[in-house]
Amino acid sequence: MTESIRTAPVKVLNGDLQIDAYLAEPMGDGSFPAIVVIQEIFGVNPHIRDVTERFAKAGYVAIAPAIYQRLAPGFETGYSSEEVQQGRIYKEQTKADELLSDIQSVIAYLRTLPSVKPEAIGCIGFCFGGHVAYLVATLPEIKATASFYGSGIPNWRPGGGEPTLAGTPYIQGTLYAFLGMEDASIPEEQIGQIEAALEKYHIPHKIFRYAGAGHGFFCDRVLRTTPKRQQMLGHTSKPCLDNLENFETFIFC
Repeated sequence: MTESIRTAPVKVLNGDLQIDAYLAEPMGDGSFPAIVVIQEIFGVNPHIRDVTERFAKAGYVAIAPAIYQRLAPGFETGYSSEEVQQGRIYKEQTKADELLSDIQSVIAYLRTLPSVKPEAIGCIGFCFGGHVAYLVATLPEIKATASFYGSGIPNWRPGGGEPTLAGTPYIQGTLYAFLGMEDASIPEEQIGQIEAALEKYHIPHKIFRYAGAGHGFFCDRVLRTTPKRQQMLGHTSKPCLDNLENFETFIFC
């Protein structure tokens, strides 16, 4: 654990496309494992930048790319009903092949950094980013994936085609999924479908179910808004953080 980090906005090239990203690195000597932090529908906003910095303080090079770069460069927003609606509009316009291509370019960028161990790269995603993380888990460089409440995995794929779950046989490393049992966007039936696919194809995995937790339970920016949500955060954050720490230790030790 280190409190000394450096942060910077960076540009990642994917052909003619310049992808905005937020980079956070430990200040220590040597090289570190790296994590791609995949945003919610709200862009690379203060919450996602904070998560990226927290990983850097824990000893990882972390980068959060703007996955809406092709649709809305510079987009970041808050959590009002209107802002949620706008984020969902952009989500529905994304395409899986473009998302994978852009994250592949982010991985290539990470591997050029002297601070990164090129053989130790993982990804973590939240909300729509949790869905994208399941897609990204199929890339050969990804050794570990943490998917937080990624909805639609069994029945949808950005841009159309077979649902994202169909790619399960191609997952390269370990996958951890963090899910709230009060999340209306991910019914228990879908959680079972994800778990069954991971077991069928012998993908190393763990599924964490949090009783009483709804969608977005890891985001303290939203959960502070009401006493009930604050209480829920208190019930879920400690075990969730413990399990995430176990995920990091298991993958990158």
